[in-house]
Amino acid sequence: MSDQLDIEARLYQLEQARLTAFCATLSERLFPNFALFSRLVDFGDAQQLRQILNGVWDSLSNSGAKMNFEVQLDNVESNMPDLDVFDMYGASPALDAVIALFSTLSCMLDSDTAEAVSVANLSRECVATFIEVTEGDDQMSDEELVRFINTHDMMLQEEAFQEAVLEQLEVEGVLNPSRIKALRQLGQNEGFSNIGISDRD
Repeated sequence: MSDQLDIEARLYQLEQARLTAFCATLSERLFPNFALFSRLVDFGDAQQLRQILNGVWDSLSNSGAKMNFEVQLDNVESNMPDLDVFDMYGASPALDAVIALFSTLSCMLDSDTAEAVSVANLSRECVATFIEVTEGDDQMSDEELVRFINTHDMMLQEEAFQEAVLEQLEVEGVLNPSRIKALRQLGQNEGFSNIGISDRD
């Protein structure tokens, strides 16, 4: 099991483009959580967020396409579901996906490692909450629940995913378009989110 403190320390060794790529890859994997929620409850604009995330990938691969990411911060924020309004579970992972995209843009604009750390933690917490909601047992003590979550297959997959992303980013050399494409494909995760959600029909 990879140590979150270890992941945090390794993120602090990366420069801005790699930090942004880390955030974008995790955001890509989180995205179906918002897309499905948006479609089911007719909230927000998943297509707009999809275009913004595509713009991040285009920027990372220097495709020539330009997007004003400062302006896009407001557009991302306007798609954040209010958990006081939507009292169903699905609103929580949907919000996580939007917050991750917001942090991705913030990282791109300000080169703030703390944003990348927060995305890593957010994705883990999203998985932990899902496990607790779907499989948690009221009879478990807090310690038992934490142990159950930390050793659950879905959490081990999350940690392996973050490890795989970091390993790709720690390879020396230029972060060229083919490497960005590989990260994007990793994040797409065959259409499934970090909690196994797909928005494909």
